[in-house]
Amino acid sequence: MDLYGLIGYPLGHSFSKKYFAEKFKKENLADCAFELFPLENIKAFPTLINKERELRGLAVTIPHKESVIAYLTLLDDKAKEIGAVNCIKISNKHLFGYNTDAFGFEMSFVPLLQSNHTRALVLGSGGSSRAVQYVLKKLGIEFLVVSRKEIIGEGSITYAAIEKKTIESYKVIINCTPIGMFPNEEAYPQIPYQWLDNKNLLYDLVYTPAQTLFLKMGLKQGALIKNGYEMLTIQAEENWRIWRD
Repeated sequence: MDLYGLIGYPLGHSFSKKYFAEKFKKENLADCAFELFPLENIKAFPTLINKERELRGLAVTIPHKESVIAYLTLLDDKAKEIGAVNCIKISNKHLFGYNTDAFGFEMSFVPLLQSNHTRALVLGSGGSSRAVQYVLKKLGIEFLVVSRKEIIGEGSITYAAIEKKTIESYKVIINCTPIGMFPNEEAYPQIPYQWLDNKNLLYDLVYTPAQTLFLKMGLKQGALIKNGYEMLTIQAEENWRIWRD
């Protein structure tokens, strides 16, 4: 039996388990299984690897996309540059780290871009944000990282520092935080939604609910919106390609 899984914490509502269970059934892969491995602390990772001898690949979600790197044998160039891993291939006791978040985001994001989408606000600074920043740099889109805390250095601001002129200048807003994700559906990033208009693009990496309050409030102002479901499906298939290659 080839075992695959997802590590992160918490894992109460996982896209991956349902997706791969359906995939294995549809493709008659009776020798494959997918399990959830909730790890509150990344220090439990080596124990998991030693215990589950049939593991062939792991997906990685918050909060371990950066901290898991210390336990890996090798990173591919993209994961190394991003500084975050969401896909691990396990072969002959070696752990190889990849970042497929960037690929999934780029493939689902680029078709939405319009001529005025030349600047972006990136909400959050974690592992998913790093992948998004990598893609924006690749596309030549200028961006600011928005954080709850003061970040030393250029290229970042706090939520409190977002003004009307910021929204008017940075037409793309990408939520890379778990704010608004099930079961905390009443939460939303604290940005001034009243200044959004039909030239804005709001992209939320959260996929459940399908429309977070972040997206609903943007839609109310006429903004183009998209959630992270397509990104996740593209990323999942890229994980599978890497695991089985």
